[in-house]
Amino acid sequence: MIFRIVFFLVVFVPFMIVVIPLQALVLLLRLPGWSVLPRMFHRVGCIFLGLRVTVVGQPSTGRPTLLVSNHVSWTDIVAIGSVADVTFVAKREVGKWPFVGMMADLQRTIYVDRTRRSDAGRTAQAMGQRMAGNNAVLLFAEGQSDIGTHVLPFRSALIGAAQHAMIDAGAKEVVIQPLTIAYTRLQGLPVSRNERSLIAWIKSKSVKQNVVEILSGPVKDVTVAFGTPMPLNESSDRKAVSKVAEGQVRATLVALNRGGKLPVGGDSAQV
Repeated sequence: MIFRIVFFLVVFVPFMIVVIPLQALVLLLRLPGWSVLPRMFHRVGCIFLGLRVTVVGQPSTGRPTLLVSNHVSWTDIVAIGSVADVTFVAKREVGKWPFVGMMADLQRTIYVDRTRRSDAGRTAQAMGQRMAGNNAVLLFAEGQSDIGTHVLPFRSALIGAAQHAMIDAGAKEVVIQPLTIAYTRLQGLPVSRNERSLIAWIKSKSVKQNVVEILSGPVKDVTVAFGTPMPLNESSDRKAVSKVAEGQVRATLVALNRGGKLPVGGDSAQV
């Protein structure tokens, strides 16, 4: 904990003082390379939070890509953001949180109001426009976070809406890429089921309690596994594609939690 306090004051705060206005300027002037500074921010954040990230596979780049992932904790964003240039889709409330909302805006986060079904169209349109520029958008497809032992059913509605919005924005095809995030070890030892509550953001805990547990907890080994990209065009069955992606994420999560062989290709690398 002492190391994190010193690191926060000596490294993280000065880093943010420089990076925040620079990123705001990049977005204001619409300069290229908007994702460079957020990637640096997340990498510094991993050190501060005690996240040791291992990457399996490769993120799809240079083409319209929708990443669909499971969701365990708010630290997922830091871990994924440290290894991939993505725009996140988050619930509307995130944009109103002090500091967090500002940082989310600086990463061009797309917000969705889950209490209004009509808002899905607006969100999908924003996703489609972003992807049509050969960018990657990440959707936590379960619609909520879970403890990290299993995968909840993926919600295909927003995937389908993004499918049509992407075509309306001028892209003929989008790539759907499953992404699995798994917290496998605490301080080098396998994570027990009881210890997963020290990582996951579950409904019984307040934001403050979860943040304190993350900051005061041990080093966490987290694996970010990129699965096999799948084409999604105008005629694709979005429910079928969502089901395949869900199955791949579920199989990968089980394998990672058990320390077994992964059902996805690619070499692993530690960040």
